[in-house]
Amino acid sequence: MSGPGPDLSAAAVEEARDLIGDAARATPVFDAGWLTRSLGGSISLKAENLQRTGSFKVRGVSVKLAREPADPKAGVVAASAGNHGQALAYVASALGLPCRVFVPTNASVAKAQAIESRGATLEFVGEGLEASVQAAREYAAESGATFVHPYDDAAVILGQATLGLELAEQVPDLAKVVVPIGGGGLISGVAGVLKAVRPEVTIAGIQAEVCAPISGRAPGAADVRFALADGIAVKDPGELTRPLIDQHVDELCTVSEDAIADAMVELLQRSKLVVEGAGAVPVAALRTRAVQAAPEGVTVALLSGGNLDLSRVSAIARLHEAAAGRSVQIGTKVPDHPGGLAELLGRIAEEGGNVIDVQHVRDIGRRGFHETGVEMVLEVRGADHRDRILAALETDGYEVDVLQ
Repeated sequence: MSGPGPDLSAAAVEEARDLIGDAARATPVFDAGWLTRSLGGSISLKAENLQRTGSFKVRGVSVKLAREPADPKAGVVAASAGNHGQALAYVASALGLPCRVFVPTNASVAKAQAIESRGATLEFVGEGLEASVQAAREYAAESGATFVHPYDDAAVILGQATLGLELAEQVPDLAKVVVPIGGGGLISGVAGVLKAVRPEVTIAGIQAEVCAPISGRAPGAADVRFALADGIAVKDPGELTRPLIDQHVDELCTVSEDAIADAMVELLQRSKLVVEGAGAVPVAALRTRAVQAAPEGVTVALLSGGNLDLSRVSAIARLHEAAAGRSVQIGTKVPDHPGGLAELLGRIAEEGGNVIDVQHVRDIGRRGFHETGVEMVLEVRGADHRDRILAALETDGYEVDVLQ
């Protein structure tokens, strides 16, 4: 147990905001007209992805270290899959404290490097956050370092609650808030203070299907490794956060990996916001209608973080374009002589297709001695245009397999 639960009254949260000071900034709320037009209601985005260190985590860490100053020599320690560690390293550096972060071996490489770049010492332990938490606790007991739990700590929850108070001040006609759930620190704080100051506001909590402990599916190591929403892949909410979720959260639902990927791309294209998978789950829930926008007042999707591993962006975008019918990956065979590939490319160009990737596949099955296989990705204007190109190629004698 991480001690008694937090006081989430307006006065307590206001005091916490004073403790944070300049360590965190007030993040903007943007109108999301593209969501409102398709879903109804009035939908806005709380862009906490623009927070210092790229996520809300800096709020909770700041309050924790302000309330419990660390030994200057022993410093601070935490376990993190990415965002919490970055926030702790950032605040520790500002305070001149040594910082050690225990990270799962399957954590995002980009996030692990970001933690280290802020001056923390990294220790890789196990394939899930729980093993890293245990190792961090043991290190704290041995060294005297202050252990900062990523979510199950009253001071951390209180710090995250400042986001809820800020939102209540920014949106006078706030009706509903859609919040990601991992360990539950964010939604506990936000929901707790909003129910104190604006009890009529509905709180919806969203999990990723691949890592949804509240819905009865505890994530495994493989889930954390591959989940788009790795920032919310935890085995269970905490001892402090679970009762707060039960008390204050009105709706719970899950969203698929495909829905998360689509939401990430739409946020980038429509709102020009880089949002990581965990931060995009509220928009995924709204777009799939797993959660309905409030019929009156403003519904706010809380974008909790923007620390996206850029190595995933092209793959996510390609999958999104394929699902939307704007790209297609095909395989076919061409004569293995000079100009054979050029003839195929020319035919695609005549039909208005754009080849964005092409490669020879010499070992493609069922080809003749004088043939070579090719795989290519075509950019098209939509499903009808794609089908016309494929039909034209088949009329010209090409055997086309749609690969994706």
